[in-house]
Amino acid sequence: MRAHAAAIREQGAAERVWLVEHPPLYTAGTSALPEELIDPHRFPTFRTGRGGHWTYHGPGQRVAYVMLDLTRPHGRVRPRDVRAYVCGLEDWIIAALARLGVAGERRAGRIGIWVVDKATGAENKIAAIGVRVSRWVSWHGIALNVAPDLGHFAGIIPCGITAHGVTSLAALGGPATMAAADAALRAAWDEIFVERATAATCAA
Repeated sequence: MRAHAAAIREQGAAERVWLVEHPPLYTAGTSALPEELIDPHRFPTFRTGRGGHWTYHGPGQRVAYVMLDLTRPHGRVRPRDVRAYVCGLEDWIIAALARLGVAGERRAGRIGIWVVDKATGAENKIAAIGVRVSRWVSWHGIALNVAPDLGHFAGIIPCGITAHGVTSLAALGGPATMAAADAALRAAWDEIFVERATAATCAA
């Protein structure tokens, strides 16, 4: 990923979105604190250059690594505007979830996408966002919980947040296959990053 992002910047290589699925592991962003890693021996841990705190990656979770040249516009996302880019990623996840019958929402001060339990009012994170932008080329990206083992999040304080939990498409009773999630993400991509319509929802 690092090499391809550099190739985009230095050689004009094609932009890419990689859809991957990792073995169980914990990754630390630039804001991760040692005390947020509750069980350091449970899974391998990796330091990354992305923003954010600790997160879990594993089977049943769709990770999308997004490598774009942000010196030019991408649909709703203005050029050279990291905030608009992050908002575009949020819009992308929300649009994909809508195709799967799930109402994803953003929350001020909390990066990522959340769903609300209508019965209890509890808010749980269904997708995390952690990005890095190097000389206006983006890398890292998003992680959507399709049907992971949610118990694996217990080894960390996910994204540094203790007041709310995590959920998945499977836990919500929605379409919980990777194929369904991928189809929704691909369909929503053009709506956000290709079609030239309104600006990203939360862009200033």
